[in-house]
Amino acid sequence: MSRTTIRIRQLSVQFEGADGEFQAVSNVDLAVHPSEFVCILGPSGAGKSTLLRVMAGVLAPTEGTITVQRDDGPERRWSPDDPSPTRALVFQNSNLLPWMSALENVTLPLRIRGVSKAEAEARALDWFGRVGLRGVENEWPETLSGGMAQRVAIARALIQEPELLLLDEPFGALDSLTRDTLTLELMRIWEEARPSVVMVTHSVFEAALSADRILIFSPPPGRITADVRIDLPRPRSSELRYDREFLDLTRRLRALIGAAG
Repeated sequence: MSRTTIRIRQLSVQFEGADGEFQAVSNVDLAVHPSEFVCILGPSGAGKSTLLRVMAGVLAPTEGTITVQRDDGPERRWSPDDPSPTRALVFQNSNLLPWMSALENVTLPLRIRGVSKAEAEARALDWFGRVGLRGVENEWPETLSGGMAQRVAIARALIQEPELLLLDEPFGALDSLTRDTLTLELMRIWEEARPSVVMVTHSVFEAALSADRILIFSPPPGRITADVRIDLPRPRSSELRYDREFLDLTRRLRALIGAAG
């Protein structure tokens, strides 16, 4: 369970391109509270993935600050090499290492930290059960379906017990049925582990079903044009798609995306 609040203030990111500078993100202010599930919606190229990479510590912002505050302790400036809060990032493609079995992929983060093979495998087998993949531990990535590979990637992320889970369109490459199934699985796992989550998605349904808050991004340079709190009770199910309040919410979100430009 996360115990850390992350605050982003006046964050901007620029890149140098062949045609000069390109501003991907502009003056973003954001707070992610402990165990909060935040989704980001917006058009392609709006800087959503760029923001996730900054939060993951793999990309430095051009301007702005990130601070962290654990429990009621002091707020302090965060840097990419800061070990706290612990973070894990899942991409649209699973990025499994093809020369490793599914089990070896999941145990890799623990083995890098020096955890014994026996302990790492025991913890990994527990996660295979939790993501519904018992029996495929010794399979090679090339033999797994897209949905199965993404479950392995999620297990690899969550075995690290991150306080902050960053999801960059994790189900975007999957068919709609598999996507809906994995969205519900992710929600179930999140209810158990309770990390803070920031997820980029293009699916209004997925965001409305999952999130405590939804941020609407404008076209580039990306900025937050709306911050919508979702008060639907949990646990949630796909049956919400037939609920009038839920349908009104999705219509409102689509209108906000349209108004953002």
